[in-house]
Amino acid sequence: MLKPPNDTMRPGGPGDDERPIGELVGQLIDEGKDFARAELGLARATAMVKAEGYKIPAALIAMALLLAQAAIAVLAFAVFVALAPLIGTIVAGILVSLIVLGLATLLVWLALRRLKDAA
Repeated sequence: MLKPPNDTMRPGGPGDDERPIGELVGQLIDEGKDFARAELGLARATAMVKAEGYKIPAALIAMALLLAQAAIAVLAFAVFVALAPLIGTIVAGILVSLIVLGLATLLVWLALRRLKDAA
Protein backbone atom coordinates (compact mmCIF):
# COMPACT_ATOMS: atom_id res chain seq x y z
CA MET A 1 0.00 0.00 0.00
CA LEU A 2 1.06 3.64 -0.47
CA LYS A 3 2.84 5.32 2.38
CA PRO A 4 2.06 8.91 3.33
CA PRO A 5 4.75 11.35 2.17
CA ASN A 6 7.52 12.08 4.59
CA ASP A 7 7.54 15.68 5.90
CA THR A 8 11.29 15.93 5.40
CA MET A 9 10.95 15.29 1.65
CA ARG A 10 8.37 18.00 0.89
CA PRO A 11 9.53 21.48 -0.14
CA GLY A 12 9.13 23.78 2.75
CA GLY A 13 9.41 20.97 5.24
CA PRO A 14 11.82 20.92 8.16
CA GLY A 15 14.59 19.32 6.09
CA ASP A 16 14.47 21.91 3.29
CA ASP A 17 17.32 24.42 3.19
CA GLU A 18 15.18 27.50 2.61
CA ARG A 19 16.66 30.99 2.98
CA PRO A 20 14.84 34.32 3.28
CA ILE A 21 14.25 36.39 0.13
CA GLY A 22 16.33 39.28 1.46
CA GLU A 23 19.35 37.03 1.85
CA LEU A 24 18.90 35.64 -1.68
CA VAL A 25 18.60 39.15 -3.14
CA GLY A 26 21.71 40.23 -1.23
CA GLN A 27 23.61 37.24 -2.59
CA LEU A 28 22.38 38.03 -6.11
CA ILE A 29 23.55 41.64 -5.78
CA ASP A 30 26.96 40.55 -4.48
CA GLU A 31 27.36 38.08 -7.35
CA GLY A 32 26.29 40.78 -9.82
CA LYS A 33 28.91 43.15 -8.41
CA ASP A 34 31.57 40.44 -8.65
CA PHE A 35 30.56 39.74 -12.25
CA ALA A 36 30.68 43.45 -13.13
CA ARG A 37 34.15 43.77 -11.56
CA ALA A 38 35.36 40.74 -13.51
CA GLU A 39 33.97 42.15 -16.77
CA LEU A 40 35.59 45.52 -16.06
CA GLY A 41 38.90 43.79 -15.34
CA LEU A 42 38.63 41.88 -18.62
CA ALA A 43 37.85 45.06 -20.56
CA ARG A 44 40.77 46.86 -18.89
CA ALA A 45 43.17 44.00 -19.68
CA THR A 46 41.99 43.88 -23.29
CA ALA A 47 42.44 47.65 -23.65
CA MET A 48 45.95 47.45 -22.18
CA VAL A 49 46.95 44.71 -24.64
CA LYS A 50 45.61 46.74 -27.56
CA ALA A 51 47.28 49.93 -26.28
CA GLU A 52 50.65 48.16 -26.17
CA GLY A 53 50.39 47.60 -29.91
CA TYR A 54 49.71 51.29 -30.58
CA LYS A 55 52.58 52.82 -28.59
CA ILE A 56 55.31 52.64 -31.24
CA PRO A 57 53.06 53.64 -34.18
CA ALA A 58 51.73 56.59 -32.15
CA ALA A 59 55.27 57.73 -31.34
CA LEU A 60 56.26 57.45 -35.01
CA ILE A 61 53.22 59.48 -36.09
CA ALA A 62 54.02 62.14 -33.47
CA MET A 63 57.60 62.40 -34.77
CA ALA A 64 56.31 62.61 -38.36
CA LEU A 65 53.97 65.45 -37.36
CA LEU A 66 56.86 67.32 -35.74
CA LEU A 67 58.97 66.91 -38.88
CA ALA A 68 56.04 68.09 -41.03
CA GLN A 69 55.69 71.15 -38.81
CA ALA A 70 59.42 71.85 -39.22
CA ALA A 71 59.09 71.47 -43.00
CA ILE A 72 56.24 73.97 -43.08
CA ALA A 73 58.29 76.41 -41.01
CA VAL A 74 61.25 76.03 -43.39
CA LEU A 75 58.97 76.53 -46.40
CA ALA A 76 57.48 79.66 -44.85
CA PHE A 77 60.97 80.97 -44.12
CA ALA A 78 62.05 80.24 -47.70
CA VAL A 79 59.06 82.17 -49.05
CA PHE A 80 59.92 85.01 -46.67
CA VAL A 81 63.57 85.08 -47.82
CA ALA A 82 62.47 85.04 -51.47
CA LEU A 83 59.98 87.88 -50.99
CA ALA A 84 62.04 90.07 -48.66
CA PRO A 85 64.26 91.65 -51.35
CA LEU A 86 61.25 92.26 -53.60
CA ILE A 87 58.74 93.81 -51.18
CA GLY A 88 60.68 94.47 -47.99
CA THR A 89 61.28 92.51 -44.83
CA ILE A 90 58.24 93.64 -42.82
CA VAL A 91 55.78 93.24 -45.67
CA ALA A 92 57.21 89.82 -46.57
CA GLY A 93 56.89 88.67 -42.94
CA ILE A 94 53.31 89.87 -42.74
CA LEU A 95 52.42 88.29 -46.10
CA VAL A 96 53.95 84.91 -45.21
CA SER A 97 52.23 84.99 -41.82
CA LEU A 98 48.88 85.73 -43.46
CA ILE A 99 49.38 82.91 -45.97
CA VAL A 100 50.20 80.37 -43.23
CA LEU A 101 47.34 81.65 -41.05
CA GLY A 102 44.97 81.39 -44.01
CA LEU A 103 46.00 77.78 -44.62
CA ALA A 104 45.49 76.96 -40.94
CA THR A 105 42.07 78.62 -40.99
CA LEU A 106 41.11 76.64 -44.09
CA LEU A 107 42.12 73.38 -42.41
CA VAL A 108 40.11 74.20 -39.27
CA TRP A 109 37.09 75.15 -41.40
CA LEU A 110 37.29 71.86 -43.32
CA ALA A 111 37.62 69.89 -40.09
CA LEU A 112 34.59 71.62 -38.52
CA ARG A 113 32.56 71.07 -41.68
CA ARG A 114 33.34 67.36 -41.65
CA LEU A 115 32.48 67.13 -37.95
CA LYS A 116 29.18 68.86 -38.62
CA ASP A 117 28.41 66.46 -41.49
CA ALA A 118 29.33 63.44 -39.35
CA ALA A 119 27.03 64.50 -36.50
